[in-house]
Amino acid sequence: MTADLVHFTKTDDIQREIDALFASEKEKLSGLLPDGDIQHVGSTAVPGTLSKGDLDINIRVTSEQFPVLIEKLKPIYEINQSENWTNGFASFKDDFRDLGVQVTVIGTSHDCFVAQRNYLRNHPDAVAEYNQLKNKFEGKNMDDYRKEKAKFFEALAEKL
Repeated sequence: MTADLVHFTKTDDIQREIDALFASEKEKLSGLLPDGDIQHVGSTAVPGTLSKGDLDINIRVTSEQFPVLIEKLKPIYEINQSENWTNGFASFKDDFRDLGVQVTVIGTSHDCFVAQRNYLRNHPDAVAEYNQLKNKFEGKNMDDYRKEKAKFFEALAEKL
């Protein structure tokens, strides 16, 4: 089995397509949970970043809404990384449309995606550091990149 290689593109070059996909998904998701907080997160939500080109959506819900929404999402998206699921975090994906959906319970330790996005939007030096990390892994092993990315966000969490 060959390792997956990671490739990046400038977010600014794909912004129109990403924004259209987010608007479409947000409309669909709002129908499932009208009072859920549906946010565009990840690199494509931060101007000037490099991105794998995928859309990340974070749906922030109460602990009571969490299990209900999970059941509503299962027929729509593929379960992603179930080994990482907790009672405050679940993730889904749609590889065909290159998007991920993270569901988090508001106020838990997993409820960090919006804060990370906002921090990056307001700290160009952090974006430059993140882009440098991505450039280091262009065309290289995806798992190695994910390990380094996790370290970057662990360090970022200390600043939030």
